[in-house]
Amino acid sequence: MTATAADHWEICLSTLRDTDRDRYLACLLSPAAKRGPLAALYAFNAEIARVRDVVQQPLAGEIRLQWWRDLLEGQEQGESAANPVAAALLETIAAYELPRRTLIDMIDARIFDLYDDPLPDRNALEGYAGETASALIQLAGLVLDAPSAMKASDIAGHAGVAQAIAGLLLLMPSHRRRGQLYVPLDILSATGLDRDRFLSGEADEQAGHAIAALAGLGLDHLAQARKAGTIPPAILAAFLPASLAEPVLRRAASLGSRFFDAPLQPPQWRRQMRMVRTLALKRL
Repeated sequence: MTATAADHWEICLSTLRDTDRDRYLACLLSPAAKRGPLAALYAFNAEIARVRDVVQQPLAGEIRLQWWRDLLEGQEQGESAANPVAAALLETIAAYELPRRTLIDMIDARIFDLYDDPLPDRNALEGYAGETASALIQLAGLVLDAPSAMKASDIAGHAGVAQAIAGLLLLMPSHRRRGQLYVPLDILSATGLDRDRFLSGEADEQAGHAIAALAGLGLDHLAQARKAGTIPPAILAAFLPASLAEPVLRRAASLGSRFFDAPLQPPQWRRQMRMVRTLALKRL
C-alpha cells in the first residue's frame, strides 16, 4: 500500500514525541489540520539539529547534511520514499509553497555545529539563530497562515534568537564537556575569559558573568519581539515553542557561578501549561 501525505505527517508527529517533546506538544495545541505539516517541519529540524550527536567525525556529519541539501535541490527525490520525514517535508513544501532556500540555509547553518570553532561575536550568534530557530518559526507561520506570517517576520526574528539562546543555555553543560562553545568571544572577552578558560571550568565565577550576559542578550531579543507588534492569532501556534524561552533565560541570568550545578529546565508540565497560557493570552 502506498503511503499518503497524511501517513507521512502522522509518522512525523509520532517521531517528534521522542525527538522534540516541546514541539510535539506545540503541534497538539495547533489547529488539527496543520498538525501534520508542522510536525514535518519540526521533525526535519530535529534531524539536522542532532547530527553532531550521532556522528563521530565532522565529515560524516557533513555527508548527512548534504543528503538533506541534495533532497531539497531535487537530487535525491527517489530516496525520499524510504524516509518518512523526508517525504513529509517535500509534501509540506509542495502543499504550502515553502521557500526551499530558507530550508537549505537552515541546513548550512548546522555545519557550524559539527566543529568546535567559536562564534566571534554577538552578530554571528544572531545570524546562526536567525537561520535556525527564527527561520523555523517563520516557516511554521507560513504553514498556518502565509499572509499573517509575512506581517510578523520581525517578531519571529527576535523570538527565534531568544529561543535559540535559551536552547544553547540548556545544552551548555554537554557542549562544554565535548569542547564546544556557543558563547560569543566578545562576551567572553568582556568578562576576562577566553575559549580555553571558559571550557576548562576553572573560572566559573567569570563564566557565570558571561552566561548572565548571554541570557541577557536573549531577554533583550524577547523584549524586542514583544515591542515589534502583536502576533496575528492565526499564527500564534508557531510561537508556542519560543514561549518557553523566558523562564530559562531568567533562571540562567540569576544563577551566576552555580549555573553548571543547578537545574535550568522547568518540568514538562510547567512547559505545557506555559504554552496553553500563551494561547489564552495571545502573546509571548
